[in-house]
Amino acid sequence: MIPPPVGFDLDMTLIDSRRAIMASFAGVAADTGVAIDPAGVDSRLGIKLQDELAHWFPPGEIEHAVRIYRRHYLELLAPLTTRLPGAAEALAAVRSAGARAVVITAKPELTARLSLDSVGLAPDELFGEAHGPEKAAVLITLGAAVYVGDTPADMLAAAAASVHAVGVATGSFSASELRAAGAAHVLHSLDGFPALYASLTARGLPHGAYHVAVKAPLRTRRGAAAPRA
Repeated sequence: MIPPPVGFDLDMTLIDSRRAIMASFAGVAADTGVAIDPAGVDSRLGIKLQDELAHWFPPGEIEHAVRIYRRHYLELLAPLTTRLPGAAEALAAVRSAGARAVVITAKPELTARLSLDSVGLAPDELFGEAHGPEKAAVLITLGAAVYVGDTPADMLAAAAASVHAVGVATGSFSASELRAAGAAHVLHSLDGFPALYASLTARGLPHGAYHVAVKAPLRTRRGAAAPRA
């Protein structure tokens, strides 16, 4: 039997995009004249872009700010994004077990793909524009067994999909916050994921919950079978 897929968040889970994110918010502030506190943004890394911008802009101006942010981010992502420790090895561990490594991210697909390409990572499948309950819907549709992420929202999505939640404390949230949101395990980095995944599969990790009535209305594009150089 083919093992069930394993899902991964992108920002601050597989890639360190903090510098690109912060520089893009600085660009939004410069272009609009709106003061944006970097410390406030940094403390909430991982929340939905529109939700973060709602801290700084009235409702009618948020979508305009989103467009400005994404323009800056596309220009900055390549020079300011790095691969987090253990990311390539985590994807490889899943593939070695015969399972698919799937990235499920709130980023638009194009931005997510360019970010992955810039650090030489290529998942087997990519779902963009998914956050919170939308991630749960993708996990359910895939029949995933594990979801790995750095935010409480990721852990809640895993719980909602009845999959094994693995937190990685490489973002803005602590191990205790991830556990409180439902993480079954919390890693300090993805360096520890291959051993944890081997332990889980040795115990006979079940397929995730299948709810065929739930369909994730999200764009997807298949990646290459192995990380790119």
